[in-house]
Amino acid sequence: MAHRHRQRPPWGDGGRNNFTVLGVWLIEMDVAISHSRPYHPQTLGKEERFHRSLKAEALQGPPFENLQHAQSAFDGWRHLYNTRRPHDGLAGAVPLDRYRPSSRDFCETVPPFEYAAGDLLRKIQQKGATSLFGRAFKICNAFAGKVVAFRPTEIDGVFDVFFRHQKIQTIDLNEFQH
Repeated sequence: MAHRHRQRPPWGDGGRNNFTVLGVWLIEMDVAISHSRPYHPQTLGKEERFHRSLKAEALQGPPFENLQHAQSAFDGWRHLYNTRRPHDGLAGAVPLDRYRPSSRDFCETVPPFEYAAGDLLRKIQQKGATSLFGRAFKICNAFAGKVVAFRPTEIDGVFDVFFRHQKIQTIDLNEFQH
């Protein structure tokens, strides 16, 4: 019997917490993650424009014969897009003109992280489940197996949930009934 690996959605769990496994890894690498407002595609104009160019310039025509042919077409288009094609959003420059390598070295392993002394730490279970003070709730599937910190806010019963440096959610225990 073949083992089926269930893939996680590429855009997160949906709802108010759209973190992905990639996003969690980026946070572990000390990268801040931000999300646009849900159901507002106009806030993603640059990404929408990129996809429109990709479709018009690289995906038109007959279907690709195989994966190698598709990869070759994408590689050629990526080179053109980044090194030769002027971009209005860059005042006619190409992305390569603006590219600067990161000043940070890439780390092969996830660096250790210490939460603050007053943080309430919880390990996120499968399917993003955890509990605090006997109340169960869901954080996000992408954090399964990870430790998050609950930090009390100025409002009694309201906690900000952090994964490392990144605030990922606010939990109001007053909304949860026993």
